[in-house]
Amino acid sequence: MKIAVASNNGMVTEHFGHCESFSIFETENNQIVKSESIPNPGHKPGFLPNFLNDIGINVIISGGMGGGAIQIFNEKGIEVITGAKGLAKAAAELYSQGKLKTTGSVCHEHQHHDECGH
Repeated sequence: MKIAVASNNGMVTEHFGHCESFSIFETENNQIVKSESIPNPGHKPGFLPNFLNDIGINVIISGGMGGGAIQIFNEKGIEVITGAKGLAKAAAELYSQGKLKTTGSVCHEHQHHDECGH
């Protein structure tokens, strides 16, 4: 399984599209076996969900995310976890152990992106 965490400096970011990078964790038997960080290639409507799908992501974790991105991920069969906080690696570990659930935090207006996840 490949888990992507929208992150800034190794921490879960509050708004998916504005993250600096994606921390990618590959898991086997609920353990992280490989990790890497890839820079955010750019925030354009609809682009990031397709980009992450193309690299084989199964789950995306973020603090908050816009409804359009959530819809595209859902269409691609990628699980969306929002409301996460803290270290990106810890969030991926909690998810792989079945201990991280989504809060359903949806960002509705980009001008309020600093308030996502609250």
